[in-house]
Amino acid sequence: MCRPVTTLARITVGTLAVALVARSVTAVAREQTRSATRAEGAIREAYAPLPGVRLFYRDSGGSGVAVVFMHPNTGTSQIFEKQLSTFAGAGYRAIAFDRRGWGRTQIDSAGPQPGTAADDLLALMDSLAIRQFHLVGSAAGGFVAWDFALSYPERLRSVVVANSIGGVQDDDFVKLGAELRPPEFNALPAHVRELSPAYRAADRAGARRWLEIERGARSGGAGEAAGRGRAPAAQPLKNPLTFAALQRITRPVLLLTGGADMYAPPAVTRMFLQHVKHAEFVVVPDAGHATSWEQPDAFNRAVLAFVKKH
Repeated sequence: MCRPVTTLARITVGTLAVALVARSVTAVAREQTRSATRAEGAIREAYAPLPGVRLFYRDSGGSGVAVVFMHPNTGTSQIFEKQLSTFAGAGYRAIAFDRRGWGRTQIDSAGPQPGTAADDLLALMDSLAIRQFHLVGSAAGGFVAWDFALSYPERLRSVVVANSIGGVQDDDFVKLGAELRPPEFNALPAHVRELSPAYRAADRAGARRWLEIERGARSGGAGEAAGRGRAPAAQPLKNPLTFAALQRITRPVLLLTGGADMYAPPAVTRMFLQHVKHAEFVVVPDAGHATSWEQPDAFNRAVLAFVKKH
């Protein structure tokens, strides 16, 4: 005769089922944590021996499509520490390097100088066997992004130019820049010019970290180039940058800036929309000239959404 299942038995079975589910959920959570830790800890630092330079770079590795970050003049590849692990975790190969005259890159005076940042980027990609990639340039890194897009468009999947006046040399645009940024503005400390007041007030530790990177970025700071007592290499662009030249760019472009950017305010960035084909435009409210640093979540979301389409 079969006996009916007792209440105690039903409770025991139910408790066991809940325990198994809880254990499964815990295992998944632990694996997610381990995956996140691997992504954050996977950034490799290395030097690429290239003509005239040992180029220092950071690289998440992996088989994903590459996204390369070009730093501003007030930083090095360190400035993208809030991007590299996030993009790697999203399945991309995230790379950033120190341009000649910045950070830990070492100039070989016996080799050809000064070269161009666009050619250094090309040589780095060739050395890493990367054929096509997304290029993200911040501030003066945006100048290099435009220059590379004009020089080697076949190597790019897309271009992101963030918080940048683009290096455009049209007379009217240069005059506008002089009006927006008079000598008194340029005499202000870098963190006052580039970090929004809202960010400096809300995240004092973050502002100090940004300033630490800025002070060590070039000769006269704490970088390796400074330790050798040489002036940084002045790398020219390969192309004259004008609005007419930018009309030749055919790759998809994202223009991004901060609502509180005093170098490239939204009204200035919108001027590029009249000349750059296939361009999208994003403004991150309240962010200053260092949007990727001040509001990394908003910056990362916007850039990831864009590159996923291309």
